[in-house]
Amino acid sequence: MRVLVADDDHCSVDILSECLREYGYEVTVARNGLEAFDFVRTGQFQLVVSDWEMPEMNGVELCRQIRSRQWCKYIYVILLTSHSGVDSIVRGLNAGADDFISKPFNPDELRMRMRTGERVLSLEARDLTIFALAKLAESRDTDTGAHLERIRHYCRVLTSELSQWDKYRDIVDGEFSQLVFLTSPLHDIGKVGIPDKVLLKPGKLTPEEFAVMQEHTTIGAKTLEAAAAAHPEAKFLAYACDIALTHHERFDGQGYPEGRSGEEIPLCGRVVALADVYDALTTKRIYKPEFTHETAKSIILDERGKQFDPDIVEAFVRREVEFVAIHDQFPGGEAETDLSSCDVAPVVDFATAAPQPVWSL
Repeated sequence: MRVLVADDDHCSVDILSECLREYGYEVTVARNGLEAFDFVRTGQFQLVVSDWEMPEMNGVELCRQIRSRQWCKYIYVILLTSHSGVDSIVRGLNAGADDFISKPFNPDELRMRMRTGERVLSLEARDLTIFALAKLAESRDTDTGAHLERIRHYCRVLTSELSQWDKYRDIVDGEFSQLVFLTSPLHDIGKVGIPDKVLLKPGKLTPEEFAVMQEHTTIGAKTLEAAAAAHPEAKFLAYACDIALTHHERFDGQGYPEGRSGEEIPLCGRVVALADVYDALTTKRIYKPEFTHETAKSIILDERGKQFDPDIVEAFVRREVEFVAIHDQFPGGEAETDLSSCDVAPVVDFATAAPQPVWSL
């Protein structure tokens, strides 16, 4: 990551730059606030370390100038200062500084404060990336809008329940729950690579076409895996990749694309699998009416240990009231998805209105 260092003291600049380069940063130096602001205007820098006292424009005024503009990305500013006391801190914060380092600085403290800045910026990048990818998925899929909102909220309920179990206490924490919430809308992003003649076909898919449809799992995973390899620090991409690849796997090993079973399937994929099927069951589709919660619950219970992880099913049962509330909170957005491309394809005898579930390959 590029870092802009603004300081007119040659000795201080040399020490600061050497430390930052040792930590893996690419350093550019400005000798005063005006020069620093010109560098910021290029759009190349999101991390700025500025001395408080500089000629022509000091660090506090540099902060004000940065905050007075609308930038496409957030710029994180650390003030390097010998000033102490609450008044100085308030003045710097009021000008828009994000953090402070006292002079003479401690290299370890510098490193930690730089990492803090990176984390803040990565959160912004994460949210923007997820939003962009989700909109891309929406552009090629009819399962849009409320469907994606329901899925992510169903997942949050399930992970919240699991976090209270001793078995998952060290696995499912607030970060896990939030990452699944954020990335679950990307489960079908691979559909951007499915030809229109298959994805948008109004009738039943042939076996050959359904095999093509199944490829959306691997297409999505490869796309997200490439992004994750380029940005290993972006943990959310690893979650998104696992979800895209495994949300059609079955607990009994009869799913696709790899036929994984049991705990070979990542927990995030097992969670999304149930949430996605529940939504398919409880919304109107071109081949079926909207099923009641009780009917959907019955089908899911029948698939305990077969399609679904028994623990996830138990979490669903314990929190089913919240599932109903979410369904009611985000109505509409029903998908006109073909029978053969759905997670679950119940064949309904409309004379008796009795669903006879036939689970997809």
